Amino acid sequence: MSLTTTAEYSCPYCMVTNHIEIDEDNDLNQQQIIDCRICCSPIEIVVTTGIHDKFNVIATTDSE
Repeated sequence: MSLTTTAEYSCPYCMVTNHIEIDEDNDLNQQQIIDCRICCSPIEIVVTTGIHDKFNVIATTDSE
């Protein structure tokens, strides 16, 4: 049984879809800096609880 859940988000620089593994106990409401797998730009990620036990992944540029 996996302790993580996979979620998708779009890179705010190149708009390509990326995936992130979310650890529900440690990652919720925490800011993370992740590089895009295509353009390698730094993305600020915040994961929040969404509707029906899903997650909202907020991805912004480091200047927003």
